[in-house]
Amino acid sequence: QVQLVESGGGLVQAGGSLRLSCSASERKFSTYWMGWFRQAPGKEREFVATVNWSGGRAHYADSVEGRFTLSRDSTKKTVFLQMDSLKPDDTGVYYCAASPYPTGVTTADRYNSWGQGTQVTVSS
Repeated sequence: QVQLVESGGGLVQAGGSLRLSCSASERKFSTYWMGWFRQAPGKEREFVATVNWSGGRAHYADSVEGRFTLSRDSTKKTVFLQMDSLKPDDTGVYYCAASPYPTGVTTADRYNSWGQGTQVTVSS
């Protein structure tokens, strides 16, 4: 498994921006995809976005398409989630995750490594 460390959460007003980072540590990096999920109080964890580590192809949830952007720094094994035009509905704990599978990576069960989570709060 991969050890993941997130950073960058915080409190922001609606319409503002935040940038989350997730750094991975693994001797032999065998991750296919690195993604983000979020969980709001009283709700299930939901998919936000994921990026293919080698090719850079990304998938986004409909709710964040056009507002959130994933990027990666291969040399530092770090993925970034740029979140713009934030809404109160974006509030939650954001988790970084790594998947060893090449396909079907928009569901949590395809990820076997998880970070500790970082809180994002968007005020109205």
